[in-house]
Amino acid sequence: MVDLRTEWLDHALSTAPADRGAAEHAISGLYTLLGHAPPEFVWVGSPAAATRLLPRAAQSLAFDGPQPLENRLATLVASMRKRLDQRVGDNREWFRPPVQDPVAMLRPGTSLRLVLSREVHDNLRGVVRGSVSGLIRATLPERLGLLWWGQHDAHWIAHYEAHRRVGGVDFGRDTAQLELWATLGRSCGWWWPREDVCVIADRPSSVHTEPELRLHCPDGAAVTFRDGEKVHAWHGTRVPAWVIEAPTADRIAVETNIEVRRCAIERLGWGTFIEQAGLALVRRADDPGNPGCELRLYDLPYQWGPQTRLLLAINGSLERDGTRRKYGLRVPPWFDDPIDAAAWSYGLTGPQYARLQRRT
Repeated sequence: MVDLRTEWLDHALSTAPADRGAAEHAISGLYTLLGHAPPEFVWVGSPAAATRLLPRAAQSLAFDGPQPLENRLATLVASMRKRLDQRVGDNREWFRPPVQDPVAMLRPGTSLRLVLSREVHDNLRGVVRGSVSGLIRATLPERLGLLWWGQHDAHWIAHYEAHRRVGGVDFGRDTAQLELWATLGRSCGWWWPREDVCVIADRPSSVHTEPELRLHCPDGAAVTFRDGEKVHAWHGTRVPAWVIEAPTADRIAVETNIEVRRCAIERLGWGTFIEQAGLALVRRADDPGNPGCELRLYDLPYQWGPQTRLLLAINGSLERDGTRRKYGLRVPPWFDDPIDAAAWSYGLTGPQYARLQRRT
């Protein structure tokens, strides 16, 4: 099970050039299942490049006459997955809260279906859809109708592959169609099928992630495509290129997005940001709930919402690399004591916070 999950994670994050022959053969097979002749194939270097080739998506789901090919393909795969789910069994267990003790899932009597669903499907979906393809899609200027994700369909393909290869489930006549989708997951990036043409994006040329498998690159693009299109990310948050390549206090001061601003400050470093921004230190104090660390309260020279002072604190928990992350909290301007400001962020009074033994 772990080997299979790793295999499909490697496909999802692959930066190898697309296997164009395999991808075109698989898509032609899907067109054939719809009773349609294979299309003309147009390859592009990135999903963004497809936006310059495809017409805008229809604004209405009501169509006169025959359904577009992409809608019929969506019905085809949905019907297949419904039949596969019936063979796998009731999958409502997917939506139960996560098991806190993963070892308990492997004890005798635990449903293999439940184990495979959570350890393969849910695990891969969190990485592929939550941390990778979602950030790439957010960079596209507009929706272009139905598309399929190629390597980023890994989670649902691996789910059925796990039940077939680990659970011994026979998918009968649907095995052949599932293999077509699996071939696409192993061979290409995103693709847009239309009546007479299919636009296919090559896989990225580089993908950078951190140990938690979130997109992250501290000195360049987290994802680079073969045509030069790029996606920048800081610990799983999509950011403009300047946040990574040229952060400054002046740019941070005019940034309206709180998350982008936070990432830019972390990229620049709190010490450098405080110096460049000219923040005036109001007061400092030892952090009672975080032994050996300090709380610092600063005046902000510009308006970031109703809170006009900034409390600089240090996380009580270690990061994976053994360091403690600094973070800034905007607090109301009437706080002159960093202890009171820290207490306010927890919904406590200063004297209550001062009695903390340990905070996270």
